[in-house]
Amino acid sequence: MLCFSTALLLAVTCLLVNAGAPTETVTTCEGNNVHLLSCDEGVISVQSAFYGRSDSVTCSVGRPPQQITNTGCSLTGAVEVLKRRCDGKRSCELNTGVFSPDPCRGTYKYLQTKFICLPSIYRMTCENSAAHLHCAEGQVISVYSADYGRHDHTTCSYSQPPTSVQNADCSHPTSKVAESCNGKNSCIISASNSVFGDPCVGTYKYLEVAYNCEYSDSDSSPQLVKLPPSPLFTSDRIFFNMLCFRGCTTLLLAATCLLTTAVVSTERAVTCDDSHNVQHLSCGVGSVISVQAALYGRADDETCSEGRPQSQLSNTECSQDGTVDVLKRRCDGKKECEVITNIVHSSDPCPGTYKYLETNYTCFPAIHTITCEHSVAHLYCDEGQVIFVYGADYGRRDHTTCSYKRPASQIENVYCSNPTSKVAESCNGRNICSISASNSVFGDPCVGTYKYLEVSYVCEYPGNNPQ
Repeated sequence: MLCFSTALLLAVTCLLVNAGAPTETVTTCEGNNVHLLSCDEGVISVQSAFYGRSDSVTCSVGRPPQQITNTGCSLTGAVEVLKRRCDGKRSCELNTGVFSPDPCRGTYKYLQTKFICLPSIYRMTCENSAAHLHCAEGQVISVYSADYGRHDHTTCSYSQPPTSVQNADCSHPTSKVAESCNGKNSCIISASNSVFGDPCVGTYKYLEVAYNCEYSDSDSSPQLVKLPPSPLFTSDRIFFNMLCFRGCTTLLLAATCLLTTAVVSTERAVTCDDSHNVQHLSCGVGSVISVQAALYGRADDETCSEGRPQSQLSNTECSQDGTVDVLKRRCDGKKECEVITNIVHSSDPCPGTYKYLETNYTCFPAIHTITCEHSVAHLYCDEGQVIFVYGADYGRRDHTTCSYKRPASQIENVYCSNPTSKVAESCNGRNICSISASNSVFGDPCVGTYKYLEVSYVCEYPGNNPQ
């Protein structure tokens, strides 16, 4: 950022420099191989894609010469396929089977994709929940992409029968979110078949949205600038605004460029009451969930009211005691957390009223580690700083983490949660700490299941309270 003036011209120029996002390249050989694109921060933006063969070296190991000599082979439209499937997502998987027709039979081909990770706000909302998009005051929503379907077996899978999550090839890019939300400061849209149609009947789906917040009048308003991420504050919800003010007096030509950091906003998740509807909370890189408030009941007659008689909506003073404690116990300190309404109601707080679960949470900057059972978790801080443990849990919540070469019977129980204070008791106030992820330390919350230890912590200077 350069601010300068001359004696002949009363002018101030504020130059906003955006560091160019590096281009990633992924190459996958033809066959039943997985082509994976992923972004730690932001969302995927495919720049180019090539399916065919342009040289005789790539993917040539073990191939006879006749399969690699045609170096002028390419499929038209490959980039459109990749953009349609991957743009706006945090991660995207596919294989070469999605391409047809075969551009050069007898030639062994490969898929090569170049992409960048665009700074963007990412929202993922389970079916029959409401997506909440919002911007800071003075800014409006600009939707980059939206997709309603299912792309993996784990997202929004909590307590779902296997048949409802087995179809992971259900993609339905949609413009309806942009049509409803672009230009607004905040927007709520239901992730439901009634809004988007049903692209895969019988599959429990979710809505993915990537969007940015822009000033409606870019000529007179601050501009968004992407700065290199801090090692700790790397959430995609933390933005840096560069404000350049122009001014002069008869005695002094001056310009001041102020760098201000926006406070992380509170996120809101609302899920209608049903035994199979999943509420999904998630935070970006470098941050973990901190539940601020939670309501199970009904506080208005509009939320989750579609198709419901007025008699089920009129009681707007219905709430289950202790809901926030349940959510905090299950979700605080995790990067992602999925729950269903059954976990919060020990009894019906208002029979005859159609209820919903509403959770407000922030994404707390923290270091997040996962350690597989029978391994050792190592927590450490820079010299002069000490550990403060925010949350720890020993159990299993998905089928994929710490699953390599494990029999299916050891990873099938994904409802095993054991929040523990033992990590905090052992490590708080120390510069370095090691603790074993084992039943001998934490007990066995689910016998026969191969578990892992999740820990979220921050590094603080002694005497400082974690923010």
